[in-house]
Amino acid sequence: MKISLTKAGKRYNRDWIFRNFSYDFSAGQSYAITGPNGSGKSTLLQAIGGAIVLSEGEAIYQRITPTNVVTIEPDLAYRHLSIAAPYLELIEEMNVTEFLGFHQQFKPFIPSVTIPQILQIVGLEKAAQKQIRYYSSGMKQRVKLAQAIFSEVPVVLLDEPCTNLDAEGIALYQRMIAEYCGQRLMLVSSNDLTEYGFCSKQINIMDYKTGKA
Repeated sequence: MKISLTKAGKRYNRDWIFRNFSYDFSAGQSYAITGPNGSGKSTLLQAIGGAIVLSEGEAIYQRITPTNVVTIEPDLAYRHLSIAAPYLELIEEMNVTEFLGFHQQFKPFIPSVTIPQILQIVGLEKAAQKQIRYYSSGMKQRVKLAQAIFSEVPVVLLDEPCTNLDAEGIALYQRMIAEYCGQRLMLVSSNDLTEYGFCSKQINIMDYKTGKA
């Protein structure tokens, strides 16, 4: 998978969140989006993933195989990526087994793991039948990470992925990245080195600020 943004910009009213952003994101590479709190890191991450419409410029999504290159329409890019973010909600009336099973109907998990195995990996097997509404914030974050990392997609977007995790949860996150994400295109929005330390490239959103229109 390759994602290319050319002279991309996003603004709300007269304020530009970022502008003149041109970058190629390639499979097997990991990228960190950094910048001060409130600077628009999440907005840029969502724009790269096609979740929000650009105000200017374009985004091109391509699936690349040894024999051909297939261009994907921006409004269908979501089929090829997963995301974990603090602002995304879980279906809290379900238990985690039901939730992951429901998710799997739309995005299958990688074939090497089953849902019971996923729950064991993220340490939620003993709470498999408990409604998510009764989970702690750290447990909910583990569910979000499991949903994103174990989906069989070539692109994984992570926005402040260690939110609400304790030291054990952070270590779990780092193990999952190392074991399951090596060949994917990874993007992490964060200011915390423990979250993006594995990334080989860094993008500072402050380099793409131009003020008002």
